Amino acid sequence: MAMDAERRQAELIGQFSAQAAALSSAPQLAALVLEATSHPALFAFSELLTLPALSKLAGTQYASSLDLLRLFAYGTLKDYKSNSSTLPALLPEQARKLKQLSVLTLAESTKVLPYDQLMQELDVSNVRELEDFLINECMYSGIVKGKLDQLRRCFEVQFAAGRDLTPGQLNNMIETLSDWLGTSDSLLHQIQEKIKWADTTSELNKKHQKEFEDRVEEAKKSIKADIDLRGHDDFLSESGGMMDFEEDRIRPKRRRQPMA
Repeated sequence: MAMDAERRQAELIGQFSAQAAALSSAPQLAALVLEATSHPALFAFSELLTLPALSKLAGTQYASSLDLLRLFAYGTLKDYKSNSSTLPALLPEQARKLKQLSVLTLAESTKVLPYDQLMQELDVSNVRELEDFLINECMYSGIVKGKLDQLRRCFEVQFAAGRDLTPGQLNNMIETLSDWLGTSDSLLHQIQEKIKWADTTSELNKKHQKEFEDRVEEAKKSIKADIDLRGHDDFLSESGGMMDFEEDRIRPKRRRQPMA
């Protein structure tokens, strides 16, 4: 679902980019901004801001259209109300889109949005109108998923589509990712050192085990040789004793002389 939404955003941005490249007059480009900011399925505008064709609006009487496009990329309904005197009037479709974008901005900072805060940010007068907007314009469109908690008077956000990153946010994200990459490299180096140490320790253990087994085997051989040698000596000793007995038995005995 998320991939389909991203693909759809990319397709729409490509279409509007191609249209802008084919236009040359400021009124036509201002009309294109109006069309893009009113499109019900487009919620990303920063890439349109970078188009060389739309930069032609700067310094003309239609420069406010470029400011409005920038507001749709990074701002909220509250921001529009604070600068409405210098911006074009909103069509109903644009007002609805800016409210949707405002919900996405709020969901970036917290996943539990109180009804009172939402009503104030979206310029909604009652809970029924707020819940209808969240269901019909936000959840059904797929930009957010969540649960309406009427008892606690809040909207619990489970998913929210991401908005365009401001240049400052992009720099912070790059810095955060760079820090993470540095930490990951350090951790990887430590892990590799641990693995190297473990391999070395394992080899030493194997070597010591082999030396121990060799010494045991040598001890076994020595003991066996000693036992064999002792057994042979005992056998010779026993055999020699029998031969002495036999020789003594067959040796002629001297006759005793009678005493005078």
